[in-house]
Amino acid sequence: MSTLQPAATPESMIDDAVPPSSGKAKKTATGDAARAVSSRWASLVAIIIAVLWTTPTVGLLVTSFRTQRDINSSGWWTAFGNPGAFTLENYREALEPGATSSFSQYFINTVVITIPAVLLPIFLASLAAYAFAWMPFPGRDALFVAVFALQIVPLQIALIPLLDMYTNKLGFGASYWSVWLSHTIFALPLATFLIHNFMRELPGELMEAARVDGAGHVTIFFKILLPLLTPALAAFGIFQFLWVWNDLLVSLVFLGGTPDVAPVTVRVAELAGTRGNAWYLLSAGAFISMIVPVVVFLSLQRFFVRGLLAGGLKG
Repeated sequence: MSTLQPAATPESMIDDAVPPSSGKAKKTATGDAARAVSSRWASLVAIIIAVLWTTPTVGLLVTSFRTQRDINSSGWWTAFGNPGAFTLENYREALEPGATSSFSQYFINTVVITIPAVLLPIFLASLAAYAFAWMPFPGRDALFVAVFALQIVPLQIALIPLLDMYTNKLGFGASYWSVWLSHTIFALPLATFLIHNFMRELPGELMEAARVDGAGHVTIFFKILLPLLTPALAAFGIFQFLWVWNDLLVSLVFLGGTPDVAPVTVRVAELAGTRGNAWYLLSAGAFISMIVPVVVFLSLQRFFVRGLLAGGLKG
């Protein structure tokens, strides 16, 4: 009984064309690059770059556990000679509810801002990507190119018009709705592009079989496609989470320094500026603001890589 054999790829045909008696491995640009990257010298350079890159972060971490007096009198590297000088007073004061320098309310505001600003663009972009990928309509390709082209438009040009609309027409003022809508608007082009590329790689036979069984667009989207879109949704969700959590410009424009709604990045900027009266808490506040995104990225980085690579290869 005959069996089907996989078709020979160009690479395999080239390998077959090389005489086995030549005794020399075939050299390619990809192979040379792989050997260069995996060499000992490349590993040494990578280690040196990693050390130089993380040294300021280590210094900031050590400073966050030092007293104000020690910070004023000596560098952070001197702390290792006196382990008893480390203290949690900076973090205690930074997290104390009700204190004028407390980060607690700003931290809660950041959580309230970030979660809707991540979920809204994911949901809307998923619907738009499904329409562009599997719903033929006049002008679909031109509209998708227009959406993709919006990525090159700098968000700074839209801040003042949006602020005028929120304040004078919609009456939002310094509220969560201003940053929720703004982050959703700015994220939709990239989200639609990434999710669309992933969705186009799914087999069309899957959708055809669902339609034969009587499934409509809503059933296909929610029951068939959404479970398959987990890598792409997680990748963009992580990207958007990091962007919104670390954002200062959008929050500063639409929320200002209002403690009731301003995120932790605004408070860190105040401590770093001349108006701050507790600047020694800056290092502790910086680590309070970065601990959540670091944990989220490290725990979900495998989905981040898979989702970014989705749609990059065809075949």
